[in-house]
Amino acid sequence: TDLAFSETTHVPSTQRSIDMTEAQTAGTVEVPARKLGLVKAVGVLGIIGGLALIAVGLVVWIMVSVQLRAENIVIPDDAIAFQGQVVQGPFTAFVQADTIQMHALHLSGGKTYAELPQDDPIRDVMMNASFLRASLFTSVVSYGVAVFAMGVGALFIIFGWAVRRLASAPVIVKQSTFASGGAAA
Repeated sequence: TDLAFSETTHVPSTQRSIDMTEAQTAGTVEVPARKLGLVKAVGVLGIIGGLALIAVGLVVWIMVSVQLRAENIVIPDDAIAFQGQVVQGPFTAFVQADTIQMHALHLSGGKTYAELPQDDPIRDVMMNASFLRASLFTSVVSYGVAVFAMGVGALFIIFGWAVRRLASAPVIVKQSTFASGGAAA
């Protein structure tokens, strides 16, 4: 007796036109057994979420830059880089924080706030320098978080697009009949 059964294979879209002619594929595309609307919706949500993350990252970047620029902090000439420029980005903020530390340590004879005696008048200068540095480093961290959010947003868009594309791919079914001797008919 002859045994007949179906063999299901998925042919990638790049190979479809090469491997199978139109006559061979006629009637072999089937509708998926399950509805894929939810999968497609998840893909769309991923894309929307990615766009939102990119938008939020850009807004944070711009907000922090505007606030730093409004302080009108100019990097001194003895800084390691960006001399004479206004602090307005992560690199200039980092250099300014480093310069503040350099000046404060010079005034204190190389001692930190915690190492100075309680009654030392330089202690207040060191405390203010520490607060200023912390504020500048907070802006640097904010820039980092903004870039991270934009990067994750880009990944969400890519994954959302991939999920939608996979959910929209046709299912290819190739039917073959095999004889009992093992040879294809």
